[in-house]
Amino acid sequence: MCGEEDEGPSSLEDNLYTAFLAHARALLSDHSRTKGRDPESVNGYADALFAAALRRARSDCEAREPAERYEMLAIQPLVFARLAGFLASHLSLGEDPLRKVMEAMMHGYSEAERLGPEHGHDHDDDDLAGHHHR
Repeated sequence: MCGEEDEGPSSLEDNLYTAFLAHARALLSDHSRTKGRDPESVNGYADALFAAALRRARSDCEAREPAERYEMLAIQPLVFARLAGFLASHLSLGEDPLRKVMEAMMHGYSEAERLGPEHGHDHDDDDLAGHHHR
């Protein structure tokens, strides 16, 4: 009715959040298949840290009421960007830290496009409880 606020997420927000869950599952499934290949390397460390941060981001969203999940998702990139800027500010300018951060951010942005609109995941122990196929 006119003047009433909608308490739940919009259809667009719900679709975006659902796509995030599917893509997060796909990336975490890929990580679980490849983890341990070279855990002592810098790349192994980076992959493990990425997976841990993604798991935390996903679980923080899922711990919220459904109407609040998209809002939680929307704030997370800002927090991670702030952290990336803080960490990069402590690197040598000769390493061009801003360029590396921007390239990594664009790589992450394009990963969702690469995963495509299909279901987007394999099942593993990392799947969320209550995830069902229709």
